[in-house]
Amino acid sequence: MSDEPTNGELARRLDAGFDDLKEDMRTLAARLDTKVDSSLLALQQQAQDDRTAALVARVTAIEDDRAREAERRQQEQREIENRRAGDKRLIMTALVVPLLLLLLQVYLASKGSS
Repeated sequence: MSDEPTNGELARRLDAGFDDLKEDMRTLAARLDTKVDSSLLALQQQAQDDRTAALVARVTAIEDDRAREAERRQQEQREIENRRAGDKRLIMTALVVPLLLLLLQVYLASKGSS
């Protein structure tokens, strides 16, 4: 009969088991408090995806604007070059050609009078 525990020893063992169980429950509760709820995580991820999509849209719009601006500048540059070429033709036809014709007439007049 000496192998059987006494009632006091059984009570102490039960109390120790309950204390261990309470400590395990506190540890588990602390760990659960640090975990993120899956619905909250899904909402956070959706918000992050929305911000990323908005950022991508803004960057794309900026790149498109820059490309359009570069194309507009190239078009303006071509127009300026075309105007310069037209101005050169105008100078040639309006100033140089009449001057050459005048010189030719003077030359022919001097040849004819001699």
